[in-house]
Amino acid sequence: MIKAPELKHFATLEVEVDRPLEIGASINGHRRIISITGGRVYGDGWQGKVLPGGADFQVIVTPRLTLLDARYAIETDEGERIYIHNDAIRVASEEVTQQIKDGVLVDPDLIYFRCRPKFETEAKRFQWITERLFIGVGVRKPDVVELQLFEVL
Repeated sequence: MIKAPELKHFATLEVEVDRPLEIGASINGHRRIISITGGRVYGDGWQGKVLPGGADFQVIVTPRLTLLDARYAIETDEGERIYIHNDAIRVASEEVTQQIKDGVLVDPDLIYFRCRPKFETEAKRFQWITERLFIGVGVRKPDVVELQLFEVL
């Protein structure tokens, strides 16, 4: 039997977000756009900041299911820039989903929040991240999204 993959911690992100721009009901669900305003990133032997200008394009598909499509950039303290495209899924009860939508802090154990980030960079020491798969877990707070990202070994 082939050995199951293991996970290795890659980075912790604290992504600061603005209040959602509610687009409203669409053919795909309730659409929202959440601007990314900054934040911090901490890796093994490196750190940096989340650059303003990105956004999370969300669709609340059902009262339980939200699809997230975040696109933003980080810059290490050495000036290296990394583009991140992070697809995610967030599942919670209808009540918890409404609380998140209303900006209420909820217990993260009540939410299934998983993501799969993809990276682009010209930074030589980070080229390897463009050649690997990553997964992550997240916690949504009223003005910050905390992410733990893991390399799939």
